[in-house]
Amino acid sequence: MSEPSPGRGDLVVGLTGASGAPYAVRLIEILTRAGRGVHLSISQSGAQVLHEELGITVDLDRFDPSVLGKLGPGQLIYHHHRDLAAGIASGSFRTAGMVIVPCSMSTLGVIAGGISTNLITRAAGVHLKERRTLILVPRETPLSVIHLENMVRVAQAGALVLPAMPGWYHKPRGLSDLVDFVVARICDHLGVENDLASRWGEPPGESTGGEGIDDRE
Repeated sequence: MSEPSPGRGDLVVGLTGASGAPYAVRLIEILTRAGRGVHLSISQSGAQVLHEELGITVDLDRFDPSVLGKLGPGQLIYHHHRDLAAGIASGSFRTAGMVIVPCSMSTLGVIAGGISTNLITRAAGVHLKERRTLILVPRETPLSVIHLENMVRVAQAGALVLPAMPGWYHKPRGLSDLVDFVVARICDHLGVENDLASRWGEPPGESTGGEGIDDRE
C-alpha cells in the first residue's frame, strides 16, 4: 500500500449501494471544509441508499450539490457514473487519492476482477495501476469466503480495505461520533488533517470536529 499522496490535489469519492451513506456525506463535508477539490460519482444503487438512509433524493442526471447539506469552500465536481469520458477515468488526470464509501461487495468484486463496469470502478482501476491511494470502505456482515478473498486480492493490488467498523474507546455519545470515527480514519490515510475523533491515549471528548450526521432514534 502506497503512502498518502503528497500535496493538496483533488480527491475522488465514489458512493455505491452498500449501507453506510452517512459516512460518505460526512466525508464530503470534511474534505470540502479542508478546501480540497472532490470529484464525486454516485451509482444508481448508491442514490437509492442515500434516500433510504438519509432521506436525500439525488437526481443523477441533474445533480444538485446542495442536497448533501452544508459543504465547505472546496470545490465539488460531480461526474455521472456512466460518463467514462470524465477526467478521473484516465491515469493522465492527476489526483491525490480515491475513496469508495460505502463500497458494496459487488463493487469490490468488480475491482478485484480488474473489470470496469462504470466510472467508479474504472477510476478505482486507474488508481491501482497508477499506484495511487485507493481506499475501499465496505459495510457488510457476515462476510463470505468470496468477500474475504476479494478483499485480499484488492489489498494485494495496492488498495487499502478500511471497513466501516467504528471503535468505542473514544466514548461515543451518539451516532455522529461513530460516523466521525470512521471518517477520521479515512482522512488519516488520505493525508487530510482532522480532529474528528479522540485518538488512542487522548482523553475522550478532545476532538473538535463539530456537528455531524444528526442522531436519529
